[in-house]
Amino acid sequence: MRSVRRVPGAVLVLAGALSPWASVVLPGGAYPDLATLHLFDAPHLVTGFRLHLVLLGLAALLPRAARPAGAGVLIIAFVHTAFLAALGAVSFGGPVALAGGALLVWQGRREPAPRWPLPGRAVVWPALAAAFAGLLWLVSATLTAGGQSRATNPHGGAEFLAFLGFAVALLGILSAYGVLAWLSALAERHRTFSVAVLLGCAMLLPLTGAGTGYWMTVASTIGVYAATAIGLNIVVGLAGLLDLGYVAFLGIGAFTAANLAHTVPFPVAALAGAVAAGLLGVVVGAPTLRVRGDYLAIVTLAFGEIFFRAAQNDLGGLTGGANSIPGIPPITLFGQAFDRPVGALPAGFLYYALTVLMVAGAMAVLANLKHSRTGRAWLAISADEDVARAMGVHTGRAKILAFLVGATLAGLAGAVFAHKLGTVGYESFDFSESVTLLAAVILGGMGTVPGAVVGASLLFVLPEKLREFSDYRLMLFGLALILIMRLRPKGLVSS
Repeated sequence: MRSVRRVPGAVLVLAGALSPWASVVLPGGAYPDLATLHLFDAPHLVTGFRLHLVLLGLAALLPRAARPAGAGVLIIAFVHTAFLAALGAVSFGGPVALAGGALLVWQGRREPAPRWPLPGRAVVWPALAAAFAGLLWLVSATLTAGGQSRATNPHGGAEFLAFLGFAVALLGILSAYGVLAWLSALAERHRTFSVAVLLGCAMLLPLTGAGTGYWMTVASTIGVYAATAIGLNIVVGLAGLLDLGYVAFLGIGAFTAANLAHTVPFPVAALAGAVAAGLLGVVVGAPTLRVRGDYLAIVTLAFGEIFFRAAQNDLGGLTGGANSIPGIPPITLFGQAFDRPVGALPAGFLYYALTVLMVAGAMAVLANLKHSRTGRAWLAISADEDVARAMGVHTGRAKILAFLVGATLAGLAGAVFAHKLGTVGYESFDFSESVTLLAAVILGGMGTVPGAVVGASLLFVLPEKLREFSDYRLMLFGLALILIMRLRPKGLVSS
């Protein structure tokens, strides 16, 4: 009986996908998939967002899949219908698909996901390899959805948001069937193999559709901020210390490496940046022995603002002030500059590979610390500092150590950041950057190993892709964050 209830919604979704969408040929050309009244000569040859609607309509016939499939349909249909309406074109397939998606969400039932038994190694390794290959495809498809600019694709913004709707539905269906939980348990049990395969898949990203100089530059920037967010995750996620001036440590590492770039090799400059940031992390951590909560946030906010104003005024001639520090040479290895192509690989690949290794190292540090005696002390302080002290935890030393480790990781990331950009200015380290990093940690999942990476990727990919919507970009970005926090209050990757 339940399967019969799902049929009307699925039929409406399929009808909407196979119907024309735009009533006119738009100035920028026919709407994606030639889905207009003028060019609707092959209704069954669907691609793009209409193919996604067909797949979700068929998936909605399966048990447990109606609600996530309907949610994906609603996102896809709403985005394209609203986009066409803004361009003055009437949509025919849009309202039909919207009705089908709403019917699926209304009639679908939320049921507990089944628990799958963990298989032997002969099945685990191929399953994990296939899962990470699928993740690689999803990342590449997300980056390339809608193209790179409005000049090449006037409908790119709508296509990107619609693809996100399809990705949300796909992950929701896999979660409803317990597949994501099963894969997570497999990866946790076979952690070494999972890390090796995940690292290999990350290195294969340049061989996909995202393997362009533009996306390598974006991906390496995400890597820098992801490594920085992992350090902040130690301070905020594990130790529970609210730091509102954390981006200052990124700046300290960047300015230190920039001043040493012409005199010492990059490894030495990077090490100096990490050490300088770590030492200042201890200086900032010392006042936390007597303050906590909102007062701690004020102390760290003051430190971030002091650093920003000092860099702006070129204190000691170390930051360049309004002129920044230009002319930082790129990293070189055996005569190969990191900002140049490597054979058939695009320019920026070496920076991307370096940031992947840096993020992997930062994740290894976080994972080992989380399960160590120090990590358990941080978690105890985060839960209740007074109880932790009563149980024998040296809270002062543990909190200073959290600032030291987090600041050191940020300083290392700052050194890479300086060489990658070729110039460093104070405007890159204002308060808004600290808020963005904190949002990345919270959205990704506080205290989780991959959470900071997921959060940083989301916060830096979404604004980049939503440039197509110009004035509405920040509103859409904020709406996406609200929805994520409403649906996943513990973060995208909850502990």
